[in-house]
Amino acid sequence: MTATEPNLNLATVPASLKADVLAEALPFIRRFHGKTIVIKYGGNAMTEPALQEAFARDVVLLKLVGMNPVVVHGGGPQIDEALAKIGKKGEFIQGMRVTDAETMEVVEWVLGGEVQQDIVGFINHHGGKAVGLTGRDGGLIRARKLLMPDKNDASKTIDVGQVGEIVQIDPAVVKALQDDQFIPVVSPIGFGEENESYNINADLVAGKLAEVLKAEKLVLLTNTPGVLDKNGQLLTKLTAKRIDELFADGTISGGMLPKIAGALDAAKAGVNSVHVIDGRVAHCLLLEILTEQGVGTMIKSH
Repeated sequence: MTATEPNLNLATVPASLKADVLAEALPFIRRFHGKTIVIKYGGNAMTEPALQEAFARDVVLLKLVGMNPVVVHGGGPQIDEALAKIGKKGEFIQGMRVTDAETMEVVEWVLGGEVQQDIVGFINHHGGKAVGLTGRDGGLIRARKLLMPDKNDASKTIDVGQVGEIVQIDPAVVKALQDDQFIPVVSPIGFGEENESYNINADLVAGKLAEVLKAEKLVLLTNTPGVLDKNGQLLTKLTAKRIDELFADGTISGGMLPKIAGALDAAKAGVNSVHVIDGRVAHCLLLEILTEQGVGTMIKSH
C-alpha cells in the first residue's frame, strides 16, 4: 500500500488474517531481537505526513519488539527550501552538496534543528523515546574536509566547501542511549580539529555508523523502488562485483553514487545485509524487516 492509495480499513480484515500476519513476523522478531538496525531516513518518507507517521510507528514497533533502531536522517529538500528563502540555489557535484560558509549555517540549523526535532517529535508522539544527536554530541562524528577527486583529471581535486569525510565515529553515546531504551536520531554533521562544522552525506554516515555499531542491517530509504538497471527494472539482489560493473557502465550515477558506495562499504565491513528500499511505500520498514516479501534491493558483500 502506498501513501497515495486509500487507507485499508483494518476493521474489515478477518481476525484470522491478522493473526497470520503476526505469526509470519515472529521468526524475524526472534532472529533480530537485540540487534542494531541503522536506518537512513530521507526522501518522500520525510516530507509526506502519512509516510512520516508510518515511519515513526514502524521505528517504535521495532524498538518495542526488542530491536535497536538508530535513525540517520537527510534533509535535502528542506535545505533547498531554506536556501531559496535567502536567495541561494543548491549546487551538487558528483552527488555532494557544495557547501560554502553561509550554506553550512543553513545546513546546521535545518538538519540539527528543524528536521531532527520533527523526527524526534513524531517518534515520541507514537510512544517511543527518541533523542536527537549531531556529530558533536559525545564526539560522535569526527571529520575533515573532503577533497573530491576530479573525474576528468585524477591529479586534481574539486573544492566543495565545508563538506566532510569521516575520520572517526565514536559510538559510545549511541550505545549508552540504546541501553537506556532510547532511539537515537542522528544529524549528519561532523566536526573538525578546530571545532569547525562539516556537512557529511547522510548515506555515508549511516553506512559508517552501521559498520562501527556492528549492525545486523543497514536500511536506506529512497525515492525509487531500489537499485534499477538501465531498463528501469528492479535489481532485488546485488553483490560487490555486480555493483562495480554498474558503477563502471554508468547505471549507478548522481545521488545514488554515495548511497551505494556507503552501502557496499558497510556490507564489506561486516554489516550482515544492506537494503535500499522504497520510502514511498507506507510501512516499508516493517515490510522489509518483518516479512519474506521485502520492498527493494538487498546488497551483500559477495
